[in-house]
Amino acid sequence: MSGLTFHRTTNHKAVIDYYVKEIGMDIWLEQGGCTILQKGNFLLGFCDREETDTEGMITFFFQTKEEVDFYYNKMKERAEAAPKETEKYRIYHFFTKDPDGRNVEFQTFLHRTDSHISGSELLKNRRSIRRFTEEPVAEETLRKIFEECRYVPTSCNTQAYYYKIIRDRETLVKLSSIRENSSAPIKKAPMAVVAFTDREATPRPEQDGAIASTYFILAAAQHGVGTCWIGGMDRDDVKALTGIGRDKHISMVTPLGWPDERKDLPSRREVELFVEGLN
Repeated sequence: MSGLTFHRTTNHKAVIDYYVKEIGMDIWLEQGGCTILQKGNFLLGFCDREETDTEGMITFFFQTKEEVDFYYNKMKERAEAAPKETEKYRIYHFFTKDPDGRNVEFQTFLHRTDSHISGSELLKNRRSIRRFTEEPVAEETLRKIFEECRYVPTSCNTQAYYYKIIRDRETLVKLSSIRENSSAPIKKAPMAVVAFTDREATPRPEQDGAIASTYFILAAAQHGVGTCWIGGMDRDDVKALTGIGRDKHISMVTPLGWPDERKDLPSRREVELFVEGLN
C-alpha cells in the first residue's frame, strides 16, 4: 500500500517551486489544480484553494547527519536554529517554514529504523561494504531479509536456491583467505552468507543462483545491512569449510553486517552508452 498527504494553498506556484527547487522533489503527477510531489517514497500534494492550511508539520528524514546539514546550509537564513540532537526522540533535526508558513522539519534518526527507502533509492544507492561494526544483525532482521528472498524467480519455478549463515569465527577467517584480497572482507564481518543452488533440482543452477544472490544483497540493503558479493567461491575447499555438498553450485559468499563505512556514488555511464535501441 502507498499513501500521500494533501495540503490546501492559495500560493500554489510559490509552494511548488519551493519544494522542487529548494528540496529537490520531483513532480509526480499534475491533477487538475493539485500537484503531487515525490522525494524517495514520500508523496506530498498541494491543491490550489481559496484558503491555506498550515496545521501540522511536513518532515523529511534522511540517512545521515551530513544530509541534514546539507539542507540546513541551503536554508540557513530561514531556519529557526542550527541542527541539534533531541534525546527524547533520538533525532538530529532543524526546522524552517515553507512559503505558506507551514512548518517543515529535516531530520535523521540516531537509532536504527526498519526499512523505508524506495525501490529507486535502493537500486541507486546500494554499495559494496567491506568494513563492518562488531554489532550482530538481529535474528528478526535476518528473518525479514530471508522472507523477502522467498520471492526469488527461478527456472521453471524450481526454487532450488538456498542460503547458509556462517557465524563461526574460525570458519570466517579461513573463508577470507580463499581468494586473498578479494575474499578478505569476510573476516571483517560478524557473519557471512553463502548462496547456492541444487544442480540436480534446476536446469539453470548458475542463473538461479545469481538471481538469488542479487535478491539477497538488495533485500539486505533495504534493511540497512551491508554486503559485498564475493564470487569465484564455487570450490571444493569452500564447500568443505561450509559443509555444502560438492554437488551444489555456490553463486556467492558475502560478509554480512552493519556498515562501518559510507561510500559515495562512483562515476556511472550515461544510459545511451549501454542501451541500444532507446529513442
